[in-house]
Amino acid sequence: MLSLIKKSAIVSGGSKGIGKAIAFKYAQAGANVVICSRKKENLNDAVIEAESNGLKLIPIECNTSNFDSIKSVVDLTLDKFGKVDVLVNNAATNPYYGPILNSEDSHWNKIFDVNVKGYFNFAKACSNSMIKNNSGKIINVASIAAKTPLEGLGVYNISKAAVVMLTKVLAKELGQHNIQINTLAPGFIKTDFSKALWNDEDTYNKIVKSIPQGKMGNPEDISGMALYLASSASDFITGSTFTVDGGITSKP
Repeated sequence: MLSLIKKSAIVSGGSKGIGKAIAFKYAQAGANVVICSRKKENLNDAVIEAESNGLKLIPIECNTSNFDSIKSVVDLTLDKFGKVDVLVNNAATNPYYGPILNSEDSHWNKIFDVNVKGYFNFAKACSNSMIKNNSGKIINVASIAAKTPLEGLGVYNISKAAVVMLTKVLAKELGQHNIQINTLAPGFIKTDFSKALWNDEDTYNKIVKSIPQGKMGNPEDISGMALYLASSASDFITGSTFTVDGGITSKP
């Protein structure tokens, strides 16, 4: 089994969905795991669920569109564990659905503040610890939307494409410090974030029909790859994008 014993990890958006599944997987692998989210009640629910499974998570409230809030999470993690070995940038938002030409500045600002600038600021805040230790892993959670535009999600699609390029830029600049940065690109995963896609029967059936494996994924389907990218098994992999989508992007 891949091990994260004696490693410290931060998972943004770690109270629900994919982030929570990754946090649980890391804790099972022996890591000290900090989860952060805007909503305290969601954090508390995740901690209680983890404890019922014999796992421990450290919850910290955080607004990932605010650098001071991000820095506070990193500082608290450093105070408690002395280092940050792994960062999972997973927090995301999408306040707008519809034709891109009808989108407004407020939509672009909100989406990019969280989905792109938030990722960059978390990486920036963690980089000093990683550079000091000449070791680190950053996993940026994007989406197949970075490769194939999803209908009605124009601004979100663009933000996820930006995440892929952010990963490549960081990988190139931080490689000399033995820091690996990679992107995870999930397909259609059943989470609260994607509920609009699977809560409607017609939409759900249309999506499932397009997936070679004939089903939507679960958050746990993403966590295994996230563990691999956080472990020493991926030490010579950086700047890459790993798609976990049941084969949907493999179709011509």
